[in-house]
Amino acid sequence: MIVDSPLALLAAFTSPGPEIFRVGSLVIRWYGVLIATAIVVGLQLSQRLASYRRVQPELISDLAIWLVLGAIPCARLYYVLFQWNYYSQNLDQVFAIWRGGIAIHGAILGGTLAAMIFSRLQKVSFWQLADIVAPSLVLGQAIGRWGNFFNSEAFGDPTNLPWKLFIPPDRRPPSYASSAYFHPTFLYESLWNVMVLGILLTLFFRFPRAKRGTIFLVYAVAYSLGRFWIEGLRTDSLMLGPLRVAQMVSLIGIGIGILGLGWLYFLNRNLPDTKQLT
Repeated sequence: MIVDSPLALLAAFTSPGPEIFRVGSLVIRWYGVLIATAIVVGLQLSQRLASYRRVQPELISDLAIWLVLGAIPCARLYYVLFQWNYYSQNLDQVFAIWRGGIAIHGAILGGTLAAMIFSRLQKVSFWQLADIVAPSLVLGQAIGRWGNFFNSEAFGDPTNLPWKLFIPPDRRPPSYASSAYFHPTFLYESLWNVMVLGILLTLFFRFPRAKRGTIFLVYAVAYSLGRFWIEGLRTDSLMLGPLRVAQMVSLIGIGIGILGLGWLYFLNRNLPDTKQLT
């Protein structure tokens, strides 16, 4: 499909391709630029939020390094493990992260583990840091989802809705080879994440005395609710037998979030922490 102008591109809702530009062997891809943008913007937001909680912004800068080192490798590992049938036959593609293929649930798991270790070493409250970082996390997810658009991936079933997404023939699942337009599930999740960001920031500023862990647990519930619904529309879900992995993990996230909030507000107890602060 040929797109003649930015206006036509917008009207067609078609990816211009994964590459921004290429100079010899140097290739700049939208996927990498968006991930970098999400990290930089998220860091700026977290540092600003930290100042409202009397946490040194420099501590958030140090934490960001740990989060990146924990999140990105785990996001790729998670994806590769659940697509091992393909990668076992294409080992040269295992580390080709610039082509796409990272899983946000893997990133969350890796980042959470890294944050726990960091908090323990720094003798600070993990839940306080988690509340500060949660809005940046969901903002980064909203930005990063657009990488799926440029890679023509993470789309849903065929549709004729006005906001339908054109997928090139070589990117379509074999069972939908004759369909040209699909649900832009990346867009649905990006918009959902923006809504969740609004909820978290409202909680952050309107309830400054909320118990530590509240904002992160609300994030776990709110994000997981949207992801569970949107995942059901996708054609490229990571599968464990007949089950969609992201939906199973989302249910776990909802359960943990609800139990944690119940622990905080119904039982009126604090969450176990790396350091109990007064």
